Amino acid sequence: MFATMTNALDFHAKALVLRAERQRVIASNIANADTPGYAGRDINFKDAMTAATGTSKNTLPLTSNSPSQSATHANHIALQATTASMGSSALAYTTQTQPAMDGNSVDMDRERANFVDNSVRYEATLRFINGQSKTILSAIQGQ
Repeated sequence: MFATMTNALDFHAKALVLRAERQRVIASNIANADTPGYAGRDINFKDAMTAATGTSKNTLPLTSNSPSQSATHANHIALQATTASMGSSALAYTTQTQPAMDGNSVDMDRERANFVDNSVRYEATLRFINGQSKTILSAIQGQ
């Protein structure tokens, strides 16, 4: 019974981790905007969420487990970043909108817009988690 109530929290917690990772990737793009030859990266949130929840691409139910990770070599060290658990299809190169002479593919206007959009979505996810937690707490307290 309790697992049914916390499934939505699990889903939003995974979304929050992915939003934080996307924010890190976008910040990295902005920091390297003047680096010659730097190719901007971004996370396909839908694919990353599908990989994190272990569901098919057509549906994202609230009940699922994360796929297990395994090393390809005995001497490999597991990464602590969430990019390792997102799968290779989630982190991709951004498309270059304006060619630069130095080969840098970062478009600052697009990166700023992505940063703000992701920040708002991160805050919304936090509010969902907070609201769900308050609902569970009030149910436990009998209010």
